[in-house]
Amino acid sequence: MDQLFLSIEEFNELIKQWNGRKIKIVKHELDDFDETLMDLSAISYSKNPNTIDDYESMYSLNLNGSGVIETTTNNFESLPSELYEIPLENSALYEFEGNRFIVSTSRGVYTIELAE
Repeated sequence: MDQLFLSIEEFNELIKQWNGRKIKIVKHELDDFDETLMDLSAISYSKNPNTIDDYESMYSLNLNGSGVIETTTNNFESLPSELYEIPLENSALYEFEGNRFIVSTSRGVYTIELAE
């Protein structure tokens, strides 16, 4: 399937269809690379009213569910909480490639796909 850019509303409608499924989230921020496996149970958004610098985003995509994060190659530990936050900004790009989403911000790139 071809790559498709989405509005935040289109992204929200499509990703909510993955509720109840196992997903893989890959985060690449600067020199930080993480891979998380999660049983997705809810999707929500939050607004941070106390943002005073560019490090904290005003909005976040909240992926809720239990899961594990890869700490070293093929070594996983439980997530510290059942919430995975992706910082969002007005200039974020949302893409869909048929079996995965890509969220690109000035801080990093997040890939969300169904886990096998």
